[in-house]
Amino acid sequence: MNRNEALFSLIRRLETEHRLERSEYEFLLANRTPEAAARLADSAVRLRREIYGNDVYIRGLIEISSFCRNDCLYCGIRRSNSRCQRYRLTPEEILECCREGYELGFRTFVLQGGEDGWFQDGRLCKLIGRIRSAYPDCAVTLSLGERSRESYQRLFDAGAERYLLRHETASRAHYEKLHPEEMSYDSRMRCLRDLKEIGYQTGCGFMVGSPFQTAKELAEDLFFIQEFQPQMCGIGPFIPHADTPFAGKPAGTAQLTCYLLSIIRLAVPGVLLPATTALGTIDPAGREKGILSGANVVMPNLSPASVRKKYMLYDNKASDGAESAQCVSELSRRMEAIGCRVVVGRGDARQAF
Repeated sequence: MNRNEALFSLIRRLETEHRLERSEYEFLLANRTPEAAARLADSAVRLRREIYGNDVYIRGLIEISSFCRNDCLYCGIRRSNSRCQRYRLTPEEILECCREGYELGFRTFVLQGGEDGWFQDGRLCKLIGRIRSAYPDCAVTLSLGERSRESYQRLFDAGAERYLLRHETASRAHYEKLHPEEMSYDSRMRCLRDLKEIGYQTGCGFMVGSPFQTAKELAEDLFFIQEFQPQMCGIGPFIPHADTPFAGKPAGTAQLTCYLLSIIRLAVPGVLLPATTALGTIDPAGREKGILSGANVVMPNLSPASVRKKYMLYDNKASDGAESAQCVSELSRRMEAIGCRVVVGRGDARQAF
């Protein structure tokens, strides 16, 4: 069997068995071809349609704080970046974002921010309660980094149902190259286990093309996702930020990101898979390309216009046009152009089989 035959043999197995070994994922990545990418995308879209139809779910993203206690080497809001414009939304400002989002049709609010100590459990629980009371038909998703199991439990009991926490990389050695010494790979993995055990719809994810990443690290990511079986998975190309140690590193690509989206859809058929802002930033048609590779979620920005440019995780982060929640009609038009439809609803994960 030659290399191309072996490649398509693995794709056929992934299509039917929805799992591969680490070494097989590495082979898929190391031997990527346009023909393989097209086959994977076709299969991923077909599978997504079986489970979710042509529906694309929208989430209202509210970036609540650019303060962060961490110093991740790739992130523009890292603690030591003195040029970052810091802000923190008040609970009233967050509730106003939810009010506007609800009127625009959003039924999931994603509260995302750096690991900001101001947002203690008491404040967050009260805020979550107010959102759920005002909008009982909506889901509250949190993406606020690492916390104790007790904290996650309190937030869950207050009404948060989903939690996004990117694992960043499933390789311990690679993790240590992306983060300062005080951050722990074991802690990140513990958090993900805690979230799932508590009962959250749990999301993980990673950057595509991050510094020091090879096909071996990406294969570790894919195998981890396959075994962890998250309800959500967010991946997007690495984009450097000028005020970080990785400023001069090359960005990831839309092509590899889409290839990986297709593989993830096949490995975890019912996963909620976003076409991320980073993908839309690096490629003007990135949203559409992501959906045509198997994604089924988009997360327009509901944050106040005055702070969107301050939450700059990477250079030139898109926040206007179709990335803006206020332009949901444009986003709908763009999705309709590729045979999909933006739907109003909570958009919970579904069991595939």
